[in-house]
Amino acid sequence: MKLLWGLLGSLRDILPIAGTILVFQLWVIRRPLPNVYRLLRGLVFVIIGMALFLEGLEMALFPLGDLMAAQLTGPDFIPPQGAVMMDYLWVYLFAASLGFATTLAEPSLIAVALKAQEISGGAIHAWGLRLAVSVGVAFGIALGAYRIVSGGELFLFILSGYLVVLFQTFFAPSMIIGLAYDSGGVTTSTVTVPLVTALGLGLARSVPGRDVLLDGFGLIAFASLFPIMTVLGYAQVATLFSRMRG
Repeated sequence: MKLLWGLLGSLRDILPIAGTILVFQLWVIRRPLPNVYRLLRGLVFVIIGMALFLEGLEMALFPLGDLMAAQLTGPDFIPPQGAVMMDYLWVYLFAASLGFATTLAEPSLIAVALKAQEISGGAIHAWGLRLAVSVGVAFGIALGAYRIVSGGELFLFILSGYLVVLFQTFFAPSMIIGLAYDSGGVTTSTVTVPLVTALGLGLARSVPGRDVLLDGFGLIAFASLFPIMTVLGYAQVATLFSRMRG
């Protein structure tokens, strides 16, 4: 029954998208849809896939993130009395590892990296771009976890980060700037968001004195910001090496 409601919810979410495309195709462009049966079959697959994906989040990924956060902040790792920031070292390492691994496997990032390599004629390497973005997300999620543990103000971290990005933008090659800014967005997709969100909420529940609503959210902002820094930095270092070789 729950899966049925999930299918109906996915259908409700997909219908406005399909409706928009149909309106423009039939009444603005005024051309029939090609391969109608194939498109309908694909639409059914999307609806089923979304329902199963959301069900999987509820059954596995969200509980797993909560469990890991609870275990890493439990008495086996954190002393019950007098815990200090460095006692959460395993939390930061887990956050960084999770951010790196999920981003490296992110389908949207792989697609963007391959397209960037193709359009640039190999000047931008897909694997190098994926590594740069993954390192940025790893650092960002670790810093976000530190922010939850320390109780720091979210806007101070984000504002400082964007000031650094603004400074980097002035010195980065112009061809990489748009791609760098887009790299922050592609990290917030199907693989990364569920696990990172679950980690943030689980960590906020486990750290004494933290509010789940106020402190549990915000990790995605870190995951979007720091890849911009690392991609800009990657381009600047690559340009420097190119000039040195030339």
